[in-house]
Amino acid sequence: MVSTVTADRSLDAAPDDLVVTGLTDSSHLQAAAQLYREVFGYTDPAHGVNPRLLSALAANGGSVVGVLTPEGRVVAFAYGFAGADQDGRTYHYSQAAVVAADVQGRGLGRRLKREQARIALAHGARTMRWAYDPLIARNAHFNLDVLGARARWFHPEFYGPGTDRLVVEWDITDTTPITAGVDHHDAEPPIVDPEGRRWGVPQPADRDAWYLPVPARINEVTARDPEAARISRSRVHYALPELFGLGLVAVSCRRIDELTSVYRFEPAADHPSAATA
Repeated sequence: MVSTVTADRSLDAAPDDLVVTGLTDSSHLQAAAQLYREVFGYTDPAHGVNPRLLSALAANGGSVVGVLTPEGRVVAFAYGFAGADQDGRTYHYSQAAVVAADVQGRGLGRRLKREQARIALAHGARTMRWAYDPLIARNAHFNLDVLGARARWFHPEFYGPGTDRLVVEWDITDTTPITAGVDHHDAEPPIVDPEGRRWGVPQPADRDAWYLPVPARINEVTARDPEAARISRSRVHYALPELFGLGLVAVSCRRIDELTSVYRFEPAADHPSAATA
């Protein structure tokens, strides 16, 4: 029997009456698919999301969740499915999460992930995984410092040329609140320069840890100086396999000035070391 999971509105309802819930209604699934295309700017039908597939996922252990306004408008959406790696470890894989531009900055991404985690737990999962662009520092900070996930694997050209991805693992059984992330008060700050000449160049930190500086806003760098963005991506492309090859995981990504954010990598004593998943 497929277990039905409904939203706990006492936890998910916000003062503005936005509600996180599972999506099963066909009109909501259609709206979620449209929102997905709009947020990512996809025009090719091949890059869209099929509402029928979403319905099947929701009925068979997947997570298809959204944020609804009191009028029933879908303003945020995420979906995922059960997965297993080559070593037989099972998990819930979150494929995508999108938030409409007019409601961004309200913590909806966090609420979507928590709802996915609740559904995943109800179906027996203990961890969640998802992929993200390592050069999008804002996403890295959200994944590592806000949620407390850990980037454990690197997939070069995950979707094709120019689409390197980090894959994070999130322990959804850990209910410890994440507030300010990891402080590392005894760590020396990494060396940066105002022109970003050390973006993508690993630097040793403390206790066998390493830093990896990246642009704080890669999209702005790409628009202003495409060559600088290309060099940064190339350096990160080669640096990440080296860092993971040392048995490290990314535990944090924080902005240290207007131009630069910095990853912190630490030894992964609780996980098999590998360069790729």
